[in-house]
Order: sequence, then structure tokens, then C-alpha cells
Amino acid sequence: MGVDKMGLMMEERYQELKIAERGAIVSIVAYLALSVAKLFIGNLAGSAALRADGLNNTTDIIASIAVLIGLRLARRPADDDHPYGHWKAETVASMVTSFIMLAVGLEVLYSAITKLIEGESVAPDPIAGYTAIASTFVMVAVYIYNRNLAKKIKSGALMAAAKDNLSDAWTSIGAAIAIFGSAFGMPWLDGLTAVIVALLILKTAIEIFRESAFSLSDGFNEEKLEEYKQAVLSINGVESVRTIKARNYGANTFVDVVIWTAPEMTVKHSHEITEEVEEMLLENFNVFDTKVHVEPSDIILPE
Repeated sequence: MGVDKMGLMMEERYQELKIAERGAIVSIVAYLALSVAKLFIGNLAGSAALRADGLNNTTDIIASIAVLIGLRLARRPADDDHPYGHWKAETVASMVTSFIMLAVGLEVLYSAITKLIEGESVAPDPIAGYTAIASTFVMVAVYIYNRNLAKKIKSGALMAAAKDNLSDAWTSIGAAIAIFGSAFGMPWLDGLTAVIVALLILKTAIEIFRESAFSLSDGFNEEKLEEYKQAVLSINGVESVRTIKARNYGANTFVDVVIWTAPEMTVKHSHEITEEVEEMLLENFNVFDTKVHVEPSDIILPE
């Protein structure tokens, strides 16, 4: 792949990360407004579920700021210490998000269980329920915006933020059900829903952690790797694929492949094949960078 084309791809990716920052900023603004409203009204109306939801949104502000910082760090160009660039800062931001959500989930779970054990029986004011419903609509809108943006630019950090947005929408729905249920003689439902809210937060946190940890440890989808291999084998002149490896740096895929070709093939022809492999993986699978090593098919491998 030409140097100019690689430079254009990197510039395009930097611009995509800059666009992804919009999603993080939208989340920060939404969470800031909702957390203030929920904590104030939750305390005023005596709703544990709404307070739990508000506390969750408060820490979501920190998580969204972490995503924003990660996206900005990822836009830094490669240097001597980071020859592959700073793309993984985006994935690190996803992991930070999971840690924050995990801490919040445990705190909410503890508070909710404490309330159930103490047996508080005062039903919260209905205004808390209306607040939760309004919050649901806001978070669904933010989720759709961030999800679509993350898919468009293939941002793992923004997709993690979108999953958090959806989780928050569900927890707000649960809070509303609990609050209105309490008004019909089931005040314990408020505390029970706070427990469910906490479990949903913990579930989302674990999912985001597993995905980011898999990427940071250079894990890669085996089925996708097999697709790459079969596509390389389809190129005329490639007799076999000796090894193929891939890893992700943020949303960018890097592939290393060793191919076997006819031993009598000229250097010029083999170079043309490597160019074809790089172009094919870029066009068909959006592989950001491919390193191809060519070996003669009659090479004797060590036992």
C-alpha cells in the first residue's frame, strides 16, 4: 500500500475519532442534567430507585469524560514510544468505563439491599415516576445517536458508551415501574427495583470489561480470521497461507500474514502479490494495515 494512501487513511481515521467525541459530549450533557434532576427529585420524593438511577448517571458523567479523553488520546500520531499509534487509548477508555460502572453497581446494590432489610414502607411521590419516564426517553434518544455514530465510524469506546446509555434507559423504566407500583400498595417494589437496577449495571459493566480486555490482550475473532485467510488464498499466485494473525488497535485492524508462492517467482511478481493482498483486505474487510511476508513453497520447515 502506498505511503500517500496510508496517510489518507490515518487522516480519515483521526477525523472519525474527532466526530466520535461529539457522542461523548452529548452523553456528558445528558447525564449532567438527568443526574441533578434525579438526585434532587429522588431525595425530595423519597424514592430509592430514582436516587439509585441518579447516582448511576452521576458516575456516567465520569465514564463519558473518560471516553472523551480516550478518543482524544487515540488521535495522537505515532511516535518513538508508540510506533503503532495511540489507537488503543480508545479501548482503555472502554475498560475505564467498565470499572466505574462496576463500582457504581456495587454501591447501588448495597444501598438497595440495606433498604429492603430495614423495611422502609413509605411510597415515593409520583413525581419521581414521571421523572424516570422522561429520563427514559432522553436516554433512548442518546443511545440511538451514539449507537449509529459508533457503527458509522467503528468506535469501540463510543459503542461501549452507547451500551451504557441503553442500560440507563432500562434502569429508568424499572425505576418508573417501581415508583408507580409503590403507589398501589407495594412500597417494597421501590427497593427491589433498585436491586434489579444494580444488577443491570453490573451486567453491562462485565460485558464491556470482557470486550475491552479481549481486545487489549490482542484477542481476535477466529471466524473473521478464517475469512481473511480464505480471501488471501483466492488470490492468483498464492499457493498457501502459512500463518495469519490479526489484532485490533482501537477500531483499526492490523494483519500479519505469511504466504507461500512458487519458488521460481520473481521478486517483482511476489511484490505485486503482496500489494494485491493488502488492497484486497482493505477493500473487502476494511483492514487498516497489512504486513505480508512471502516465502517459496519448497521451503523446508523445521520439525
